[in-house]
Amino acid sequence: MDTPFKAQYQNITVSGQIAVGTSTLAKKLRDTLHWKYINAGEIQRQYDREHNVGENEHGASLRPDDHEREIDNMTKNMLAKEKNIVYEAWLAGFMAQGVPNVFKVLLTCSSDPVRLDRVMNRDNVSLDVAKKFLKQREEENIEKWKQLYGDHDFWDPQYFDLVIDTYASGAMETLGKVLDRVGYRGAA
Repeated sequence: MDTPFKAQYQNITVSGQIAVGTSTLAKKLRDTLHWKYINAGEIQRQYDREHNVGENEHGASLRPDDHEREIDNMTKNMLAKEKNIVYEAWLAGFMAQGVPNVFKVLLTCSSDPVRLDRVMNRDNVSLDVAKKFLKQREEENIEKWKQLYGDHDFWDPQYFDLVIDTYASGAMETLGKVLDRVGYRGAA
């Protein structure tokens, strides 16, 4: 199947913190482009279930370093060797640095109350649980990744081709911005 946009983009990564809309965007890209969709979070949650770890509470902090590196190396290899993938992961854009032909999208949400509301609705939890969930997982993940990869801001806009604040951009508008930037021209 011919790529329905600029040939230099063979894959798209979608990155961002909790409740910024990465899954929504990645699935909309999958449905529009008819590409393979990889959700690294789901891979991690499966690992956590197999090892009786409460991923929603702790994330990367309870996983062995070797496992984290294995997933991140899998990300790099897939993006370098395969085509037509929408790859969603917190670190996908950061890991894709130096990998050619990857369009890297970062989603943010400038309103923490909106993020908390999204978590409360998505996970059917109270405000206090949502606050704890966001704070603990994000802090533990960032601490782990800094130990593994160095003292980086993993969501620094310099690592991405496009940054979208989903507080100011709805789901369809966000999809449109990405498709416009990759030069999408519709079904071939």
